[in-house]
Amino acid sequence: MKRIISLMLCSLMLVAVASGCGGKQKSNKKEEANYMVQFSQLKAGEDIAVMKTNMGTIKIRFFPQYAPKAVENFITHSKESYYNGLTFHRVFDEFMIQGGDPLGDGTGGESIWGEPFEDEFSVNLMPYRGALCMANSGSNTNGSQFFIVQNKKMDPDYSTAMRNGGFPEEIIKKFEEVGGTPWLYGKHTVFGQVIEGMEVVDAIAKVSANKEGKPDQAVIIETITIEKAK
Repeated sequence: MKRIISLMLCSLMLVAVASGCGGKQKSNKKEEANYMVQFSQLKAGEDIAVMKTNMGTIKIRFFPQYAPKAVENFITHSKESYYNGLTFHRVFDEFMIQGGDPLGDGTGGESIWGEPFEDEFSVNLMPYRGALCMANSGSNTNGSQFFIVQNKKMDPDYSTAMRNGGFPEEIIKKFEEVGGTPWLYGKHTVFGQVIEGMEVVDAIAKVSANKEGKPDQAVIIETITIEKAK
């Protein structure tokens, strides 16, 4: 069974490599490698989301240079109070917490353009622990929903699959160090990174929930404000 899982992972990683980490990219422009941009020094003037929940505050930075539409969508929705009062409707410990749906069941929400927008994948943004990602229902179906990666553990099978798939060693070692969900690379746009409040993310992920991940008691996004880093 473990061999089958490893082969499946390797296959997935090879697809990801072909779309971003290998020699050929599907982007029209050549992207300069900056694999650790999610953990780089925050610069004065950068936009920061301050997400206040009924369980604590989470602060998030953005990467508009790599995912401009996803960042614009989230920031505009936040400034227009779209997310205020919504819930984290889906939570799984050692996976992620998901929110941004006005219906609260994973079926609602729309982008600021009133229609789905395209995926924005970058070799420089990975679904590490703390990554802010677009939730979707398939390719190029981004709306308002998002999730924060919470997984702290890195199964050795994923490291092996990534090495077999040709991922840069720097990326693999970072996943091993901080955790994440490497199997989601190339499936969900990464556009931000938590810089404060991962203990709040962990607490939300651990709340009592049903088998679909819906919390037994509402976890509410009270407000999201956009501030400038100092």
